Amino acid sequence: MPNSLTYTLVITGAPWTTQAPQTALMFARAALSAGHRIDRVFLYGEGVHLASNLSSPPSDEIHWPHEWAGFLTEHGIPAAACIASALRRGLVDETEQARYELTANNLRSPFVIAGLGEWVEGNLTSNKALYFHGGN
Repeated sequence: MPNSLTYTLVITGAPWTTQAPQTALMFARAALSAGHRIDRVFLYGEGVHLASNLSSPPSDEIHWPHEWAGFLTEHGIPAAACIASALRRGLVDETEQARYELTANNLRSPFVIAGLGEWVEGNLTSNKALYFHGGN
């Protein structure tokens, strides 16, 4: 597609307390349908809650972490949670579990934990970086 764009999506709002993850997912689906590409998704601040494997919403609510994980896997889109934001909020992968001698890890696949370099790279390699904030 000649006018195709590449996007990096940055989500800073938590699921269930903001519309940021929901709006970002609706945008991502629409962008792919229009022939654009999502280069990566970066979670920052409260947005890292989207990558928790321990979220368990009521059965009558949409499970946003599950929805995002399925979307990312289906389309092969890489997604990272900021390491500083994740550690502050008790979100760890196997590496951080071992480093801090924790009893468990709770990062949902396909998310990975990464530094801000991942965000910077997305800004450099994408045509546009879009931010989905949590308000305030």
